[in-house]
Amino acid sequence: MGLSGAETPRRVLAVDAGNSKTDVLLADTDGRVLGTARGPGFRPATGAADAAEAAAAVERALDTLAETVRAALTAAPPGRPGDPVHHLAACLANADLPREERALAASVANRGWAASSQVVNDTFAVLRAGLPDDGSARHGVALVCGAGINCVGRAPDGRVHRFPALGALSGDWGGGGGLADAALWHAARAADGRGAPTLLARALPAHFGLPGMPELIEALHLGELPPERRHELTPVLFAVAGDGDGDADEVAGRLVDRQADEIVALVRVTLDRLGLLGEPTPVLLGGGVAAARHPRLHGRVLRRLAEEAPRARVTVLSAPPVLGAALLALDAAGAAPGAHAALRRRFADTRGG
Repeated sequence: MGLSGAETPRRVLAVDAGNSKTDVLLADTDGRVLGTARGPGFRPATGAADAAEAAAAVERALDTLAETVRAALTAAPPGRPGDPVHHLAACLANADLPREERALAASVANRGWAASSQVVNDTFAVLRAGLPDDGSARHGVALVCGAGINCVGRAPDGRVHRFPALGALSGDWGGGGGLADAALWHAARAADGRGAPTLLARALPAHFGLPGMPELIEALHLGELPPERRHELTPVLFAVAGDGDGDADEVAGRLVDRQADEIVALVRVTLDRLGLLGEPTPVLLGGGVAAARHPRLHGRVLRRLAEEAPRARVTVLSAPPVLGAALLALDAAGAAPGAHAALRRRFADTRGG
């Protein structure tokens, strides 16, 4: 049940923690944003060798997240003494398996940031942001192609389909990190003669002001360029790939086309497993790579989905994913639909065309 006009608005927290950054938003159940903060990415299990180390890594990641949560709470105007946070919705990267979600949910609950809390994979934030607030459509597919790639879907009866999204181990390919690594691989082989010629061999080192691939390889290997700067190479790859015309670089173009085909495969399989291929279904594309609408990538995705899933209704989401987390928090708090609409208006563009 929604809140009546006589009730005092309650506070909710929303967390969208991706691989590269974390956004925290404090709102109330009238849909007003009270405070925001941005922090580093959420990588709880990086380099964990065993269960004990993985558990310690989770706590370290949550310690970092706690700093961002405190910053959002501090940014809010003074409230009533002892005014608690009613509910926290946390959409977390690297919560890829249901058992990981359950473990993280227990750890988040122990932090006491809110009276109640929920933890889901960050892809669910995109799904919620793209669905209507009145419940008229509860089914859909969300595909995130950002630093990594993942896809989830939900049927009208509540069934969920998801992928492990553990990288090469679970058959994944692409995302910004994967594309950058693939571009480096092809450029290195082109430069030393083992691979087909490609403009990437000049464009990638030039991006960093380096004369060639040997210098770029050395700089990355010795840490003179931090590993996270590899992600800067993904836009370079798309620029070299061109729009698919006759002047496009063949090697770069094949990589972009493969990324489009991976996106289509994830969406098609999800629709099929949920029995939605024959139903009009929202398909929501999010993440930096997908939301950029690169003509070659986006055009191929639309063409292939029109062939393989003609009833899919594709939307590119341009609002930040923390909006989806905040909408989940309002759902759990029983906020009236007007609160959802007010929160959406806080963001300049909640849905892209």
